[in-house]
Amino acid sequence: MRLQNAAETPRFLLAGGSRMQAVPTRARRAAPGANGGITKEELNACVLFWPAMTDQVVHSAVQPFSARAVLPWAVGLGVYALLLVVGPWLLGDPDSYSHIEVGRWIIAHGALPESDPFSFSRHGAPWITFEWLSEVVYAGAYALSGWPGVVVVAAAAIALAFGLFTFFLLRELSPALTLLMVIAAVILLAPHMLARPHVLVLPVMVTWAAALVRCMDRGGPPPYWALPLLVLWTNLHGSVVLALGLIGPAVLEALLRERRSEWPRVLLRWLPFSALALAASCLTPHGPEPLLMPLTTLGLGSALAWIGEWRPQDFSHVGGFELLLLAGIFALARGVTLPVVRALVVIGLLHFALAQVRNADLLAMLAPLYLAAPLGRKFGGRITDDEAGASRGMNLAAFGVLIAMSGAALARDIGPAAVITPKAAVARADLAKAGRVLNDYSFGGYLVFAGIPTFIDGRGELFGGPFIDRYNRALALVDLADFLKLLDDYDIGATLLAPRTPAVAMLDRMPQWQRVYSDDVAVVHKRRDPPQR
Repeated sequence: MRLQNAAETPRFLLAGGSRMQAVPTRARRAAPGANGGITKEELNACVLFWPAMTDQVVHSAVQPFSARAVLPWAVGLGVYALLLVVGPWLLGDPDSYSHIEVGRWIIAHGALPESDPFSFSRHGAPWITFEWLSEVVYAGAYALSGWPGVVVVAAAAIALAFGLFTFFLLRELSPALTLLMVIAAVILLAPHMLARPHVLVLPVMVTWAAALVRCMDRGGPPPYWALPLLVLWTNLHGSVVLALGLIGPAVLEALLRERRSEWPRVLLRWLPFSALALAASCLTPHGPEPLLMPLTTLGLGSALAWIGEWRPQDFSHVGGFELLLLAGIFALARGVTLPVVRALVVIGLLHFALAQVRNADLLAMLAPLYLAAPLGRKFGGRITDDEAGASRGMNLAAFGVLIAMSGAALARDIGPAAVITPKAAVARADLAKAGRVLNDYSFGGYLVFAGIPTFIDGRGELFGGPFIDRYNRALALVDLADFLKLLDDYDIGATLLAPRTPAVAMLDRMPQWQRVYSDDVAVVHKRRDPPQR
């Protein structure tokens, strides 16, 4: 572009950094008045406005780089570093043990189990591992680097999810508001940051949801490019039905955006995408069966109340969830309004999070994506394509930091929490040769890992609601007669229970049982005589 006169200079300077830089370049290369150059008046204008032009270039180039381009990497690396520091926190769930053992079984046999090989109470019962890919990943990490490798894999997945989460929010929100959303999400997700399959699917879930939300924000076509994500999701974790459910709000908002006469066209636009999404979700070794796993889990009924992560939110004491909920209510009271579909999505996610503790993950990572555009229109801060491209310069440095932190983490000596690891009790009481062991629910994962058949473990879909309910009522001595009957029904030769379990005190008073080991983690009783059948 060539300046016509000095009076046009201010308007040109506001056009953007890349166009402003062209003026001094031409001024240096061409003599005034030369053919194809600029005139004397234009050169004077360049000199006059050069300080303002420099400030504008710095503001438009450096500011996005320092905030918008850096923030996704800063969040991702910050979360990653934090999780590596608190590595044992990620290993605080007994299912981490069993998932690794299932992965090792799959690798050793070169196939997926079709029946239960790990318990004696349900041995041989039909059972599929619907999270087989995650279990193979964790087993491979454990084989290569032990527990530090498992921590690195889980931490990297969580960090990647938060990096993507930040990047997608920055498309609509200012860096400050984005950071507030990220902090809230970290608080909500923190109790469920564990080395289990669900964290490996978090980056996939965030990307899939962001793709659908982008269509809603821009009124664009269905994101066919995202369909392969569903194949990965359905083999990593059994929650892929959620991915299909998220298509509904996108279709509904597309319908509400158009006149009723256009609804058939909108439906025909989304129908092939929805059909392909369903087909992609069925691409597993077990076909469509994993789609039904959430229904199977919810079918446990009252037994879910015995499992901490499936309980409703507890408001008997002030916690992060309650504080964030009250903050959200306060924000709405200040005049923040949402489109009807976005409001319905957030209400639905809030319902799930209130009904079960573990669903706070969904509220944390999905609700902000649906809120971003409405909040961005109210408060401003949408990112431009030029600003988004500025992040490319961060890649090499960020990967270098990532590799350095991973190496330091792999050199650490860490392991699962002692409270779920009755290693000493199993070894000193020689439980591997004690016959059938009635174990505490929280010890099931370790027993699977140690090759000792379990009475119960974290596979609720295998044991079923009535079994879990009977087990918990028996050990809590709600039904003393049934506890004694359970010991005989399953020919229990030893018990491995947490010290505060009510059944421990009962076993201490029973002459046919003897306490043979106890510590702060577990208490072992062995039967003096074999059960009479």
